Parts: sequence; C-alpha cells; structure tokens
Amino acid sequence: MRLSPLYLAITLISAAPVLADTVSLPRVSVTATGVEQADSETPLSTTTLDEQQLFSKGSLNVGDALRGEAGISVGNDSAQGQNPYLRGLGRERIVLLVDGIRLNSAQPAGSVSSSMTLALAEQLEVVRGSASSLYGTGALGGVINVRLPQARFDDTSFTARASLNSVDKRRQLAAVVNTGNHNHALMLGAAVANVDDYQAPAGKVEQTGYDSQSLIGQYRFRLDDTELRLSYQQQQDDDLWYPGSRRPHPTNPATRSIIIHSPEQIRSLLEAGINQTLGAGKLDLRIYRQDVERTINAEANWLQRDIITNKVTFETEGADLRYDHSLNDQHQFRTGLNYWEMNANPDRWMAGPPSFDTFVANNPFQDGRITALGAFVQDSLTLGQVQILTALRHDKVDADAASMGNGSRTSGLDHSDSATSGSLALMYRINDLLRPYVRLSRAFRAPDMRERYESGERGDGYFYLGSPDIKAETAQQIELGLKGSKPTLEYQIALHQQNIDDYISGKILRNGATDPAITGCSSAYCKQTVNLGSATIKGLDASADWQWIEGQWLSAALSVIRGRNNDLDEDLFQMPADELNLGWRMALTSQLQLAADWRYVAKQNRVATQFSRGSENPTSSFNTLGISLAWQVGAQHDLQFNLTNLTDEEYHEHLTEGQAGTEIKAPGRGLQLSWRGQF
Repeated sequence: MRLSPLYLAITLISAAPVLADTVSLPRVSVTATGVEQADSETPLSTTTLDEQQLFSKGSLNVGDALRGEAGISVGNDSAQGQNPYLRGLGRERIVLLVDGIRLNSAQPAGSVSSSMTLALAEQLEVVRGSASSLYGTGALGGVINVRLPQARFDDTSFTARASLNSVDKRRQLAAVVNTGNHNHALMLGAAVANVDDYQAPAGKVEQTGYDSQSLIGQYRFRLDDTELRLSYQQQQDDDLWYPGSRRPHPTNPATRSIIIHSPEQIRSLLEAGINQTLGAGKLDLRIYRQDVERTINAEANWLQRDIITNKVTFETEGADLRYDHSLNDQHQFRTGLNYWEMNANPDRWMAGPPSFDTFVANNPFQDGRITALGAFVQDSLTLGQVQILTALRHDKVDADAASMGNGSRTSGLDHSDSATSGSLALMYRINDLLRPYVRLSRAFRAPDMRERYESGERGDGYFYLGSPDIKAETAQQIELGLKGSKPTLEYQIALHQQNIDDYISGKILRNGATDPAITGCSSAYCKQTVNLGSATIKGLDASADWQWIEGQWLSAALSVIRGRNNDLDEDLFQMPADELNLGWRMALTSQLQLAADWRYVAKQNRVATQFSRGSENPTSSFNTLGISLAWQVGAQHDLQFNLTNLTDEEYHEHLTEGQAGTEIKAPGRGLQLSWRGQF
C-alpha cells in the first residue's frame, strides 16, 4: 500500500511524543522601513529568514531558500539559476540588495540573485509588493535583501559551517572570523562549494554542476560619535551551464541545438562608508563600486564547441546618503539621496554556417549606460493604536548607448524617464494578535539595458529586435492585510491587487515559422521587447506559525496569484501556480528537534496562448515531502539532517525555463548533512 505524503505527515505528528518546548522570537527586518522593526509591527507584507532558518534549509542560493514561502515562487534554468518571483513578478521587477546595496546587472541566463554569498548570510529579508518609494526604479514586485556579517566591536569569535548532499554530491565549507576591541573591528569570511550534476527521479540531469568561491571582509573604526567602515565582497562561479536555455538552431532545428553556459562569472563589491551621530539622528554616507563580470557562450550540440562567445562586465558606481531622525519614541523621519551609474560594453562573437568556424563581431549594443538619481522622504508616526507610514520619492533615469544592432544604429538611442513614487500605509493595533492594515502605493520601473538595446541574434536561439524608445512601467497597488504576533502564534494575511501600465515583456514574433510581414528579423525565431497597454495582478498570500500544544509547532503558507493581459484578454504570461505549504516541528528533547514539511503545487493551466505563441505550456500538480532532524551537540555545535523530496516525485516548477515539454526536472530524493560550530 502506497502512503500519501499528507498521510505520512499526519502519522508523524500524531505518533510523536511531547518532550520539550521551543521558543519563538519576533522576526525583525531592516529592509521594510530602513530601520529595525518587528515584521508583525510593519504595515507591509514581509518574510524574514534568520541565520538559524537559513542553516536549517541548507540552501546554496536565494531562490532555493525562499521556495515555499508565502507569495514567493521560483523559476529556474539550472541548479544555480534559481530566480525568485514576488507575487508573480520576476527579476526585472525586483530590487536585489546585498547589505542594502543594489545589485545591478542584466542576466539573460542564470540568476543574478545567486551571485550573493548566501552561505555566509546572517539574514534574508523580503518585502512583497511595490517598494519604489524607498528603493527606486524596479521595485514593482518588491525587495530582497541579503544581510551579511558585520564586523563587531568588543568581540572575538569564529564560526564555521560544512555540508554534504547526496543528490548533487555537494561539498561546502564556510567560515567567518571576527576580532575587535572598543575602537576597531575586523571581520573576514570565506566559503567554497563544489556541486556535481544532480539526480532527478528519472536519472542524472546533465550540466547542472558548478563550483563557487566567496570572500567577504569588513573593517570598522569608531571614535566618539563617528564610525568609518570599509567592506569588500567577491563571489566567483565557474563552469555554469543552463540546460533550460537549450533551443533549436535555425539551420536544422530537428537535429541541432545550442545551450548557454558561463565558464566564469565574478561579482565584486568595494564599499566605503561613514556613520555620524547628529543629535537625535544619524547620518550615513556610503560610496561603492560593484562589478558583475560574465562570460556567456553558446555551445552547438552537433559540433561540441562554442559558436557564440560573449564577455561583458556591468560596472556600477554609486553613492547613498541617508539621514535618520527620531523626533520621539513615536515619530521617526528618514530622508535620503541615491545615485548610481551602470556601464556595459558586450564583446560578442558569432560563427555562421556552413562550417561555423569563422567568427565575426555581432555586438548587441556598445557603450551602454544607465544613470539613476533619486530622492526620498519617509515618515513613521504612531498615534495611540494607529501607525501611519508614508513615503514619497522622485527618480530620474537616463539611458544611452553608442550603437546597437552591431553598429547598425547610432542615433536616437538616448532616453530619459522620471516618475514620482509614493506609499501610504495605516495599521490599527487592536491587540497583539489583531493588527489590520491597508497600504496604497505607486511604483515605477525604467527599462533595463537589455530591454532597450538588445538587438541581434542571441545565444538563446532568438533574434532580438531592439526597442530603445520603450516606455517605463508604472503601477498602482492596494493591499489589505492582517497581522498578529505573540509567543505561541505569529501570522500574516494579505490581499493585493496591482495594475501595471505599459507592462514590459518580451513578445515572441516568430517561434519556428517565417512570417514575411515581420520586418527587421532574419531568423525563424524572433522576439521583441514591447509595452502592453496594461496588466493586472491580484492574489492572496498568507503564512502562520502556531504552537498548538506544548513542544509542537504547526506552520502554513499559502500563495494564490492571478494575472491578466488586458490587451489580449488572456492570462498573463508566466504566472506561478497556486501553492500550499504545511509544516510541523517538535522538540524531542532539549537538544533534538524533528520537523516535516509538505509542499503542494496545483496544476497550472492558466497560460498565455496568444502572447507566447505556444511557448508556455500547462504543468501538472505535484507535492513533495521533506523531513529534518536538528541536533544541538553541546552549546557550540549543531548538526542538521535533511531528507528532501522523500517520495522521489518527478516534477518541474511552472516557471522553469526551457522548450515546452522538455523542461529540466527538479532534483529527486536527497539527504543533506550540515554542521555548524561556534568558537
């Protein structure tokens, strides 16, 4: 008799004895309002994963760590390329931060969020919904912030982590050392990971392994009310392949295909800052330089060698100035300026038929540049049981390039967008468990560099038509929510609707068939970035963590998303499926905790048929079950045993990239052993 995952989870819950209690601490986020505040006291939809939760999950990257959280879904084209979606909006509409600094890049394959050092992270913070009023252009879907260790004064410590995983033969090591006295503090951290091709239920998924190395460091000096800091981060990923990018080659699509891979990609960040106490407020200034360097090649299966090579570095220089002022315990005021400039100059070479051994330059654009300047004010006021959070921001974004389409166009490429974003949120505290709130917001997103200037044949098999005059997106959102928190229960529920005008999307003009009516495209596979008139996204996300009896906790997370292409009166392209997650954990003893997690993802048949021209297909429902055992060995060591996809379910997420019907399958059953020590 085959036991269903739900029956097995219920059996574990009912059979387990109650031997000890666990303690729940309020989750605190900085990203939501810019200052430390408990999630339950913030009139926004948030998710916060602390260091213990990240260790328990054992994830290598941001997308994998957030899988199963309310309102969050994940798309992927590889093991490393796990792209988080917030309320149905992907990487172009999410602002990614590392220690509060914007991560700028353009990522045709893989996930830019995977170039953050999650193995060393202390906390992962998410704000769902429009956040442009605080973080500027691009934050229509929300914000994800990875917080890394900071150098600590008057502290000397050493922490280390190691893990092994059977499904991909993963080997990972990470360590952080801190030394400091009253005036000086130094932190250094490093991590390495070696990942092989992972096993799916039907067998090994080729070309999913890679190697990763990370380094972080920070020095802080303080004197009276002044603090100086210098920080450095670097992550290098090697031998990355993206099986979801495999596409037929136009010369013979029946037998020939190409696949994207990155032999090397490096992200580095250097930041210098000063923090000065001024009366009842604090002034913080930071300047930074961030580079994301990638080699992006396309290999031909019938030749077993690259026929496209591309090397590009996205160089960003920026400065942030912020002043936080506390008028009193009930009234805080923030204002700030943000400036950044990103430059890129792709060096792309392509080999053509029949022999594919002669390479010629085919640069999509040259000397691309985007500059952004924004100013904001935010006010947080508590009047009795009412909290009022208001924010207003104005941004100006300029874009330009020397040429596009391999030099075929050199004029009319500069463009400027400006917009005012704002938000108003009210929360009424009836008691600790009843805190209803309402939030109205307006957001803004200027097109990124690839959306404007990408022109020519690209490694994914499509010929792209450039759109330098594409309009910026604007969005209006309303959110109704309810939150509550006490030691035995924490929950949040949010209903949301967002209307996006001039919605930007890549429209497939040809998908394997020629059409003489389409001009400017020399391929049977053709795509162009376009503005839709409008799109509407609405849904529900909810989560709860409840101590239902002493020593046992139940958790749940629900995500429901509906998207509509109002121009074509059809479902919006690439909307995630409905999802329910149920969890249980129990303290067996004061040192042992057993947990089980069941994830159910519904069938997704709401697909864009007209817009995608058949490239988006329905996906079947699936469910997975995981079991974990946490063991605290003494006061300084922790062991974690995770058994994932216990039923060895074969599936792929709806947002998995790839040709319809041949998307890469998710990993099968696996066992991970993790250790963490503090000295």
